[in-house]
Amino acid sequence: MSDKIRPETAAQDSRDEWDDDDYFSSDFSRRQTLDMMASGALLASIGALFGAAPSPAQAQDDDVVRIGYLPITDATALLVAHGKGFFEDEGLEAEKPTLIRGWSPLIEGFVSNKFNLVHFLKPIPVWMRYNNKFPVKIMAWAHTNGSGLVVGGHTDITDFSQLGGKQVAVPFWYSMHNIVLQYALRQSGVTPVIKAQGEPLAANECNLQVMPPPEMPPALAAKKLDAYIVAEPFNALGELKAGARMLRFTGDIWKNHPCCVVCMHEEATTQKQEWTQKVMNAVVRGAIYASQNKAEVAELLSRDGAGYLPAPAPVVQRAMTVYDDPTYAESGAIKNQAEWQNGRIDFQPWPYPSATKLIVEAMTDTVVSGDKTFLEGLDPNFVVDDLVEYEYVKAALDKYPEWKNDPSVNPGDPFNREEVLKL
Repeated sequence: MSDKIRPETAAQDSRDEWDDDDYFSSDFSRRQTLDMMASGALLASIGALFGAAPSPAQAQDDDVVRIGYLPITDATALLVAHGKGFFEDEGLEAEKPTLIRGWSPLIEGFVSNKFNLVHFLKPIPVWMRYNNKFPVKIMAWAHTNGSGLVVGGHTDITDFSQLGGKQVAVPFWYSMHNIVLQYALRQSGVTPVIKAQGEPLAANECNLQVMPPPEMPPALAAKKLDAYIVAEPFNALGELKAGARMLRFTGDIWKNHPCCVVCMHEEATTQKQEWTQKVMNAVVRGAIYASQNKAEVAELLSRDGAGYLPAPAPVVQRAMTVYDDPTYAESGAIKNQAEWQNGRIDFQPWPYPSATKLIVEAMTDTVVSGDKTFLEGLDPNFVVDDLVEYEYVKAALDKYPEWKNDPSVNPGDPFNREEVLKL
C-alpha cells in the first residue's frame, strides 16, 4: 500500500463482524428517521435548513479541503484523492474526510459550510438548487454504475414483473436508484406506489419506501423487505451476509449511468478559481487511479486498509471487482455487458449533459413522497447549463488524458454520448 496513506485514517476496529450501527447517524433513533423519511417530513426538515444556514460567503475563509461522505463506494474518487496524497500534490491542505451516516446530515453539513467538497446522489443538487434556491454546483461525476437491485432469498423473484405486490426499499426519493427502479417497473407493467406498511396492494403495485442503506440487508434477511436497490457495498453485503440474490445491476439497464456527483459551493467556483482547479485536479486523479486499480483501491477503502469504510475488504472487493461472474449472466442480472463492456462500478468524471437532461426529465415522472412542484416548468436544457460547472473538470481531464482509457468512455468522442436504456 502507498506510503502516502495518512496514518490517521488507519482502521482501529478489528471486529470480525460488520456492525451496521457504524453506518448510521446517532442524531435520531433508526425508527424515527425511517418514519420521517417515509412520511416526507425529512425532506421538509432539510428544506428548513436552507433558510437558516449561513451563506457560503459567510463561512470558511481558509482554503482547507473538507470532505464529507457517506460510507459507500460512490465516494471513492474523493477518498482516493485524500488517501493517495493527490490534494497534497496540488499544494492543498486536506482534512481527514468525515464519514456521515445519512444523506440528511451530509446535506446539512454542506449547507452550513462544514464541508466544501461532497458527493451527492445526482438528483439531490437538482432539488437543492431549484427547490431550495441553494447555490450548489455539480463539478464532476463521482462514478458510473455501482448499484443494483437484490431480492430476498425467501422470494422466487426472477424478473421485475414479479415485483407486483412486493415491498422494495430505495435509499432516497431523489436518487438514481428510484429513477432506474421505476423505469424498470413501468417497462414491466408494474405500478410504483407509496403506501403505508400493511396497506393492501394490487397485484400490479410495487410499494416503495425509503430506508437507509445499513438497514436494508438486515430488513431483507428478516423478510421485512422483498427487495432493495442501493449503492455498493450494500448489494455485496446482502449477497454475502443476508441471503440476497442480484436481480439486476443498474448499470446493465442504463449504460454507464451516473449515480453520485461531486459538488461544491458556487461561491468557491467564482471567488477561489485557482483553489477550485487544484481540488478538481486531485479529484480527477482519484477517479483515474480508482478506474485503473480497483482491487487495490477496494483494499485501501476497507476497514482492513485505511478504514474509510467500515466494511471488511472481501465485501468492498466484491462490490468493486466481481462482475464477470457466469452466475450473473445465467440469472439475468447481466444481459448487456458483452455489448456495453462496463464494470460493476466504473470511474470517469466527465458530467455528460445528455445524462443531466435525462435525469431532470425522469424526475418529473418519478413517484416520490412530498411536494415536487419545483419540477413544473423546469427546463432540462437550462439545468444542463446552470447546474453543472464544466470548466474545471474539463481542464483537469485535459491535464490527465488517461481518463479516456476507462471502459465507459468513447475515446473517439469522449465528451459526448447517447443515453442508452435497455431492460
